[in-house]
Amino acid sequence: MSETSPAFAPVLRAPGEGARNHAFGERLIRIRSAETAGRFALWEEPVPPGMGPPLHVHHREDEFFQVLSGRFRFRCGATVGEGGEGTAAFLPRGVPHAFRNIGTTPGLLLIGVTPGGFEEFFLEVADAGVTDPAAAAAIGARYGLDFVGPPLEE
Repeated sequence: MSETSPAFAPVLRAPGEGARNHAFGERLIRIRSAETAGRFALWEEPVPPGMGPPLHVHHREDEFFQVLSGRFRFRCGATVGEGGEGTAAFLPRGVPHAFRNIGTTPGLLLIGVTPGGFEEFFLEVADAGVTDPAAAAAIGARYGLDFVGPPLEE
């Protein structure tokens, strides 16, 4: 059996390892796109009760989620669904979407994007110390991100 050399090295991280980021909440970037030749990126995102991002569109990436803990509502276009631990969601690029922790305790999501690269938005926002939504939207535009509405309601 022959093996071919990958274009990049395997990545194996222990729990809690990765790049911590605090742009609009906390996240732990587990695998950066630079480590996957741009194929995907993966991060863990703790979400406080009642919180979630505004309705937004990724023009470059498909996004996928696994609920590790908590209970969440997801909206993608006209489709709305809810789920707890173990729930998986796929939200295709080009469709407005959002999520919200609808539980009473902090939740945790495992989030991935393909292709990778969008995790750099969070790193740039954090490095610039951005807290203003308009400034974040300007940075987001460089990453193919448009904010198109408010966060999901309860």
